[in-house]
Amino acid sequence: MSEMKGLSHTAYGGINGNDYVPYVPANEAMPEMTVLSIIFGIIFAVIFGAANTYLGLKVGMTIAAGIPAAILATGILKGLLRKSNILEANMIQAMASMGESLAGGLIFTIPAVILLGSELTLTTIIIVAILGGLLGVFLVVPLRKYLIVEEHGNLIYPEGMAASEVLVSANAGGKGLRTMMTGLAGGGVYKLLSGGFKFWMEEPEWPVKLGDKAGTIFGADVLASLIGVGYIVGIEIAMYMFAGAVVAWFGLIPLLQYIGSGLNEAIFPSTELIKNMDAWAIWSKYIRYVGAGAVAAGGFISIIKAFPTIVRSFKSAIGGFGAKGGAKRTDMDVPMTWVIISAIFVFLVTALFPIVNDAKIGGVKVGFVGALAVIIFSFFFAVVSARLVGVIGTSNNPISGMTIATLLIITSILKAVNIIGNAGMIAAIIAGGIVCVAIAIAGGTAQSLKTTYIVGGTPKRLEIGMMIATVLSAAAVGAVILMLNRAYGIGTKEIAAPQATIMSMVVKGIMDSQLPWVLVLAGAAFGVMCELMKIPVLPFALGLYLPIHLSAGVLIGGIIRSLVDRKFRKDDALLKKQTEKGILLASGLVAGDAIIGIVIAIFAVVGIDKNLAFGTNISFLAPIAGSPWTAAVICLILCLGVYFYTTKVDKE
Repeated sequence: MSEMKGLSHTAYGGINGNDYVPYVPANEAMPEMTVLSIIFGIIFAVIFGAANTYLGLKVGMTIAAGIPAAILATGILKGLLRKSNILEANMIQAMASMGESLAGGLIFTIPAVILLGSELTLTTIIIVAILGGLLGVFLVVPLRKYLIVEEHGNLIYPEGMAASEVLVSANAGGKGLRTMMTGLAGGGVYKLLSGGFKFWMEEPEWPVKLGDKAGTIFGADVLASLIGVGYIVGIEIAMYMFAGAVVAWFGLIPLLQYIGSGLNEAIFPSTELIKNMDAWAIWSKYIRYVGAGAVAAGGFISIIKAFPTIVRSFKSAIGGFGAKGGAKRTDMDVPMTWVIISAIFVFLVTALFPIVNDAKIGGVKVGFVGALAVIIFSFFFAVVSARLVGVIGTSNNPISGMTIATLLIITSILKAVNIIGNAGMIAAIIAGGIVCVAIAIAGGTAQSLKTTYIVGGTPKRLEIGMMIATVLSAAAVGAVILMLNRAYGIGTKEIAAPQATIMSMVVKGIMDSQLPWVLVLAGAAFGVMCELMKIPVLPFALGLYLPIHLSAGVLIGGIIRSLVDRKFRKDDALLKKQTEKGILLASGLVAGDAIIGIVIAIFAVVGIDKNLAFGTNISFLAPIAGSPWTAAVICLILCLGVYFYTTKVDKE
């Protein structure tokens, strides 16, 4: 292993997954689940979880933690402690990613308890986190071999591969490390100047007029991380996502404006006249329901298509009961009995015990029917999430869309069995919260298991470590939610909690029979259309659901990748070499952006972020910093830098 300078070409495919030889071979034993790795893993999980909780509640997004944690872990082990152990570093990054995943799962749902007028306690948050975490980690176990090994080369797992490159490059040194560190520095400086000092906008947008009665906007998240993710996933997936965004922002929004321009009555679910609404308002009030329907349809279609392989995966896992002798270290998972016991435990706790105790409405139980729905939907969407992040990455995982689909059905079920009123709405949010956490954790688990497969870690040890991190970071995430509610109030301008607000609206809408089913079913029709046209449903649905800015940012990275591939298309050996160089650089961009983004979030928590915003604080800079064209020019410079650096052929 010491002579290896980086990942082999087969790490990205071109070989049967069972034949792939990881960076640390299966017959080589190295320390992995050590006291050191567990302690640092817990610390990073708490830090990344807390920072992402604040960021997510404020702006509705989280920052992936696995890649920056991989760099920090390697730096601590190799730089400060003078030891080089890639498997310990992998354990640390996997545990850290659980903190970020848990934050995303909780902030999208659990603050809705407050928005619905009930009391939220730390105990409730911890219980939801543990129950959802158990399902999120362990429901992926029976599917690991299928998703990670059998689909090797087909499911990319961009952030998992980026973390692998970070770990291997930092461990091996040489040109790969220099390339990755160049991307890291570039992404970090870019983020500091844009997100920290505010010298240019991160989300520039331009109005687009489409006749006298209709218009929309075009924008792009010009983030180094999105450009890096776009480069890693490639042009095809980026185009599918952007196609969905085009339908939403240049088709549906102008159509609604055109129709609504002559109406003098508001159309449900909005209470405002369409002719008085801008593109963002129409997207928020109408298009997100369409997108949620498309994501739900994509989820159901994915499950139906994957059902035979799911059955095979479970049979394979069950057939491995008690298998000890002859099993490779890199093939070991936690026993299937753990998976079954975890599901039974979650079902019984959810069904029998009141998870919320409110002075006004008493103890709230989800009940047996609700508990069964939790198990079914957690399995259903955990599988979808674990597969989806293999295509578009954890950062673009439509967790809130899948949670909305879950709430639509669970709330309807609770209403049908006469669990109604405020108690029924709280029960629906708790059930949806457990599922949401399971979805988020499943996506993060799959990414980390991909990294583990590539570098040669032991899945069983990672699965145990990730569950430990989930349980121990729950209190930190919960404390931040409650602290921000006390300081500002959930749902206020300072802490908007956008996803949780939507969840509360969905639950209220069903309980009060006020849900726009036409919009949801229209989205489902788009999903079916994609499947009939042989278009990948979930990337398209994701583009339909999210702002066009995000899809455009990913597309920019995909275009750069396409141009690089075109330049070297006549030389396969050189193409492979430059592709790996570009992926390393893109991995660094993602990592640099994520690390500085978390630092900026910490600055925001302590209240010094506004003092650093020189671009908006200095009067003569404000017009330049506030112009979308400034951001466009700076983004173009970054893209040119990525292209020329990637296409420069290094001398041997």
